[in-house]
Amino acid sequence: MVLDCRDPATRGPSIDEAVHAVARGELVVLPTDTVYGVGADAFNPAAVARVLAAKGRGRQMPPPVLIGHERTLDGLALDVGDDVRALVAAFWPGGLTVICRAQPSLAWDLGETNGTVALRMPDDECALALLRRTGPLAVTSANVTGAPAARTAQEAQGQLGTSVAVYLDGGPASGGVPSTIVDASRGVPRVVRAGAIALDALRDVVPSLVGPGGESEAEPPA
Repeated sequence: MVLDCRDPATRGPSIDEAVHAVARGELVVLPTDTVYGVGADAFNPAAVARVLAAKGRGRQMPPPVLIGHERTLDGLALDVGDDVRALVAAFWPGGLTVICRAQPSLAWDLGETNGTVALRMPDDECALALLRRTGPLAVTSANVTGAPAARTAQEAQGQLGTSVAVYLDGGPASGGVPSTIVDASRGVPRVVRAGAIALDALRDVVPSLVGPGGESEAEPPA
């Protein structure tokens, strides 16, 4: 079902339906500030497997985890460094995903993560309203692998169909560009996917950041 969540004054019942679907282990599509995402309870391995199946993706490409509060970062990530904290302070909520070492005690199975977790706090009121009730959700872009990312709930429904229980319609995604991904799990942060946050903006916060081609600010590419 497609449910309207554009108006904060009337979105309550739509969020309720999505919360119930997540609790049942079902999939939901939600708007974000970049593109629409499809997700499920990050702590329900069967539900996460259904996210990957709906996307046509294997365990070798685990989904990121969306969170509703910045403070959740320390509950999910291990040894969060000053560079990550500076990036999060500057760009969360927003189009930045950070890859960190995952807390080893977490009872979840996101796929072949090699002990890491990719985390983001989206800048979208509907998404945050959902996440603050469900807790962390394993979320990837709401499209079949190889197809364009969905910018509306209807585009997502056209690709994912009945594999999703609830589609939250927040109107057209304002960004349309996937998040920038920074890997901070192995020392100096490195951009592994260019996206919504420009490299120059990231380097204004962390000058040592390594670019997607492996270049540093002090060593530009040839």
